[in-house]
Amino acid sequence: MSNSKDVFGTYPSLEDRPVLITGGGSGIGASIVTRLCALGARVGFIDIDATASAALVDTIAATDPRHLPLFRKVDITNLDALAAAIAEIAAETGPILGLVNNAANDTRHCIEDVNPDSWRAALSVNLDHQFFAAQAVAGGMKAAGRGSIINMGSMSWRVGLDNLSAYVTAKSGIEGLTNGLARELGPHHIRVNCITPGFIRTERQVKLWLTPEMEQEVYDGQCLPELIEPDFVANLVAFLLADDSRMCTSGIFPVNGGWI
Repeated sequence: MSNSKDVFGTYPSLEDRPVLITGGGSGIGASIVTRLCALGARVGFIDIDATASAALVDTIAATDPRHLPLFRKVDITNLDALAAAIAEIAAETGPILGLVNNAANDTRHCIEDVNPDSWRAALSVNLDHQFFAAQAVAGGMKAAGRGSIINMGSMSWRVGLDNLSAYVTAKSGIEGLTNGLARELGPHHIRVNCITPGFIRTERQVKLWLTPEMEQEVYDGQCLPELIEPDFVANLVAFLLADDSRMCTSGIFPVNGGWI
């Protein structure tokens, strides 16, 4: 987590606004859910991990938020189940006016181990659901005459990380998807942006990948000499969902400490 002395911005336009986050049970997603609840949004989130998600709801409940987050267990690769869960959450919170397509899986994979089924599965969990979640909320946003969609990309394909061919293919595609949706939905005052995190210090990343060698690689690549906490991605999400960013769309916003 960020330093307890950090003071972050507030966004009155997010109060009572229905917002949906995919992959919200842990990692970056949990920080986004927590941040938006603290700002008074009506938060719904989807995740496949019911245990972690229930623990997150309990933790947030202890902070006395204006609205408790609504959780639905969903496998996002099941697109019918995804659409049904989005409709169910919207029925409780009101039509979704903010969507954060955060869910992903960055499991490493060597080229020689990839087959057609695993390739399709990687694109399904990292790319396909972002389009269909946007499709599911677009009608409500059009009716409201406003909305903000945030697609979570990655800087991984730009810096050429290895053992991630299918993942980086999906993540690069998210930037094209963002531009296409922004153009088509813009006339309805619906904004679509993409956030590209760098190495974010989540529990998963620390457990699986953060070796001393990896930490040194991060420091060597970044301009800023510190690891990035998930809160700083959540802060940018809050800004891009809020009316403060009303003229920001079709943008690619990095949170990578200047890794170039």
